[in-house]
Amino acid sequence: LLGCSIEGPESLLVYEYVPNKSLDNFLFDESKSKALNWSQRLNIILGTAEGLAYLHGGNGSPVRIIHRDIKTSNVLLDDNLNPKIA
Repeated sequence: LLGCSIEGPESLLVYEYVPNKSLDNFLFDESKSKALNWSQRLNIILGTAEGLAYLHGGNGSPVRIIHRDIKTSNVLLDDNLNPKIA
């Protein structure tokens, strides 16, 4: 999360640009899902789990946030297919 705005009629969250879009884009597009090798899949799984652990206050994290909407469309993938929880 880079920023947010609560001014005006709508709230807005600002995230970094992720060219690979979301995980569901990879899973439900046949040509892209076959492009993910097992190492990349494991990296996405572990990165998502680590992100959730951090949000839930694990590993000495100062925050305790319950996401309540974890799904493939809320897991964004950066240039290197590293997951970002949105």
